[in-house]
Amino acid sequence: MLDPKKIEEVVESLSKAMPSGLTAMQSDVEKNVRSALSGMFAKLDLVTREEFDIQSQVLQRTRAKLEVLEQKVAELEKSSTTEKK
Repeated sequence: MLDPKKIEEVVESLSKAMPSGLTAMQSDVEKNVRSALSGMFAKLDLVTREEFDIQSQVLQRTRAKLEVLEQKVAELEKSSTTEKK
């Protein structure tokens, strides 16, 4: 999931960009923007960079194991065909 600190940073930057005359509405705007962003990001089903990196490492290890297995199968098939001759 997305880091809540990132959402807070976006909300804070939007709050700072608001004209000074709207400071009375600032807390309502912050709350609504925070809620909207949280909902939007939840629907996107995002993962953290750490989760992505972990899954990338798992995929790399799996690919390496698959390559080794493919080589072994090729060797077994080769030896099997030479034995039949």
